[in-house]
Amino acid sequence: MRILHAITTLDVGGAEMHLLAQVRGQCARGHSVRVVYFKGQGTLAPDFLSAGAERVERSSFADGLLGDLRANLRWAQITHTHLLKADMGVAVLATLAGRRAGLVSSKHNDEQVLTRPLVSLVHGLIGRLPRRTIPLSDHVARFIERHGRIPQARQTRIYYGLDPTPFEQAALAAPEVRAKLRRSLGIGDDEVVFTCVARFAPQKAHAVLLRAFARARASEGGARLRLLLVGDDPFGEGRARAVALAHELGVHGPVVFAGIRRDVPQVLAASDAFVMCSLWEGLGLVFLEAMATGLPVLATRVSAVPEVVEEGRTGLLVPPTDADALCTAMLRLAEDAELRRALGSAGRERVRKNFALERMIEETLRVYSHLHPEPPRGR
Repeated sequence: MRILHAITTLDVGGAEMHLLAQVRGQCARGHSVRVVYFKGQGTLAPDFLSAGAERVERSSFADGLLGDLRANLRWAQITHTHLLKADMGVAVLATLAGRRAGLVSSKHNDEQVLTRPLVSLVHGLIGRLPRRTIPLSDHVARFIERHGRIPQARQTRIYYGLDPTPFEQAALAAPEVRAKLRRSLGIGDDEVVFTCVARFAPQKAHAVLLRAFARARASEGGARLRLLLVGDDPFGEGRARAVALAHELGVHGPVVFAGIRRDVPQVLAASDAFVMCSLWEGLGLVFLEAMATGLPVLATRVSAVPEVVEEGRTGLLVPPTDADALCTAMLRLAEDAELRRALGSAGRERVRKNFALERMIEETLRVYSHLHPEPPRGR
């Protein structure tokens, strides 16, 4: 099968890493895969080529009628779009090119812009061009039905899948490996490290996290706490604002801004707990990564997060924007190593049971096979 994936960006993020896993699985099964993206630095392009993609190209929507994007659309038997801008633009172009029969759209998030009436109306028209829409959680499916105006009868929910191997292997590394990485980040062996892996975007509410951490540090016994922030903001000044706030709160020293890391499994394995206080979240691939590593998860009770993190079993959930509740939960985890171990162990088992990578790839290919696209018109 010839599969074209079109995504808004190809920089490090949950949707992009999900797509990388899909491409790797599809190529391993003998399918021909190409990838196009429309903005950003394309830092993951080499990873997609290593995964087996025969082409990875930056394109533009203006290129869709006359250039290489049109040629890719005509080549593909299946065109699968990811993220809102790619969804909307490619849906129109694929339809104009006569390639609607094999058009699929994935919804990775509950895109808040769809709550705007005009955007919702437009999406209700263009968003119905794909033959099938794949939301990654039940919450996103309901959100897309209500605000994106796509009936659930046109949707097939497919949870993210994860290969837990690199995370489990990192967790099993010798203690001196963990200690060496912590020292490289300026973190001591006896400190309790909460790690957040996320873009510095408003959705991730880093300001709430920093305020909660500052309060926890000021509490009795809080001096052992460290906060490790992994990620960057390639499209704005979110990281710079977070750094400024850490200085303002007096916690710039205990907070480590680690930037984008390519050794996330090892960083998670060197941590004691995972924390992220999103305002909304389609699913949160990084929750699965943390759980596969055996970390307890501290998160907000929003969107699809409760579908992933079982409250009281694999992690703790708090209301969004509530820095006091987040602070209390951080202190609870910091003070109870046995609780951290129990939550982490249950999380590892949940990933194995409910979020298998092979299931995700096979369910997606099954959607493709049901479309019966028309014969390709040429290369």
